[in-house]
Amino acid sequence: MASSSPPPPSKRRRKDQTVDDDTSSPVVVFAHGAGAPSSSDWMIKWKDMLKKALNAVEVVTFDYPYISGGGKRKPPPKAEKLVEFHTDVVKDTVAKFPGHPLILAGKSMGSRVSCMVAGKEDIAVSAVICLGYPLKGMKGAVRDETLLQVTVPVMFVQGSKDGLCPLEKLEAVLKKMKPMNELHVIDGGDHSFKIAKKHLQINESTQDEVEDLAVQSIAEFISTTLGER
Repeated sequence: MASSSPPPPSKRRRKDQTVDDDTSSPVVVFAHGAGAPSSSDWMIKWKDMLKKALNAVEVVTFDYPYISGGGKRKPPPKAEKLVEFHTDVVKDTVAKFPGHPLILAGKSMGSRVSCMVAGKEDIAVSAVICLGYPLKGMKGAVRDETLLQVTVPVMFVQGSKDGLCPLEKLEAVLKKMKPMNELHVIDGGDHSFKIAKKHLQINESTQDEVEDLAVQSIAEFISTTLGER
């Protein structure tokens, strides 16, 4: 019986590598915020919306070590201390989905860390999606240094009533950023985009409709970004 010959080097792959001939669809690494893990209702909902809107091959979520352990939940460390772990997750994802455009997304703190990871020279990021970027620090100071160092396109979705990110201050930072960027404002939205029922009634809208518009804006931005690759 003739023995089968091993595949040529170009056809060999790692055991954990995904087989996918169509590499046009992006892979997204989606980081949670400071107070809730990737299993929260908010994260699950936005994961599903991003996957569908971006036609993503996968949206990978994970938990930072401080929130993933059992027992009493620990307070989040400084964002800089989460970069290494986040970077490892991104590299593992790239290894599993080689050739796919890489999009980093994050909720609040997760978006800030995503911007830091995007600056790594050994990671090729196509764009970053910031959902409720925490521009103001604990003492109220504007934290714009991370955004001003980003070199890839960034999409922002912010609630107009988000106390952690006054829109006028964010808009001033966006003008100073070098890469392409865009801001979609959710009118009446808080840090998690939640809108008061009265505000929705006045505008004859629903929470889902408002969030759908935000996701459409994200999809258009990413489509434009990937089209320029």
